[in-house]
Amino acid sequence: MITPPEHTERIETRLGQLHTRVIGTGRTTVLWSSMFVDSHTWDPTLTLLLDGSREPRRLVLVDPPGLGLSQPLRRRSSIAEAAGAARDLLKALDAGRVDWVGNAFGGHVGYELARDPSLLRSFVAISSPTEPIPPHLRRKIGVLKPLLRIAGPVGPVREAIVSAMLTEESASNSHLRQVVLDSLGRPTRSSMAFALRSFILDRSDVTGHLADIRIPSLFVASDDRGDWSPADAQRAAALTPDATAVTIERARTLIPLEQPAALATSIVNFWAGVPATNSPV
Repeated sequence: MITPPEHTERIETRLGQLHTRVIGTGRTTVLWSSMFVDSHTWDPTLTLLLDGSREPRRLVLVDPPGLGLSQPLRRRSSIAEAAGAARDLLKALDAGRVDWVGNAFGGHVGYELARDPSLLRSFVAISSPTEPIPPHLRRKIGVLKPLLRIAGPVGPVREAIVSAMLTEESASNSHLRQVVLDSLGRPTRSSMAFALRSFILDRSDVTGHLADIRIPSLFVASDDRGDWSPADAQRAAALTPDATAVTIERARTLIPLEQPAALATSIVNFWAGVPATNSPV
């Protein structure tokens, strides 16, 4: 299948305009990207998702607040406020309940939205830890933050980000690496620093809220991310009433970029079991 033509839309939210790419027609499916990168990390999965789905889909790919081509962040924010911006986005899309697919940051936003069954029909969280970042990563990121604000994603900052996003095998692939580097080059230094503080360092523990997610959910772990292991995903799924967990091998954080075929298969198989109704549960 050939990927249908896309068009771009800028949608006004409480955290500024979000840049979106819209592909296809049918059931609205929102794909929200990871921290540091933008919607192009989904590109290898798009045809696979459209071709594999049992129903036509409109894919809405989102550059998160302050990242990609979305409007720069000019102040400290929070994942809760990013979820508020996502609510603004969903209202503007006027599509009823949507299927939400979030990678890392996108999954963290999804944990907030998925507790409201009037918003989402289903929820996929990819490489999205439910707990705050561990102390050793907090210290490491704390050292990088001032460098990021002053110099941008260059030198050791760039390499630390690439290492956090990709396995060594993936980072050695010039195309995959360039997708990440191109994403890093789009936001302003200040916006990236605000996003880092707001959506990583200030990330809160949502484990206690998992029982409130009562829509079909899929938690996707990789085999090479220490703070979101397969066991972590299984524990989170056990706490969520209608959730399952799967593991994708040979990937770290950017599973849609590193292992698109395996991820797309897991997602479309999950979608096949989601009730077709668009009415709130």
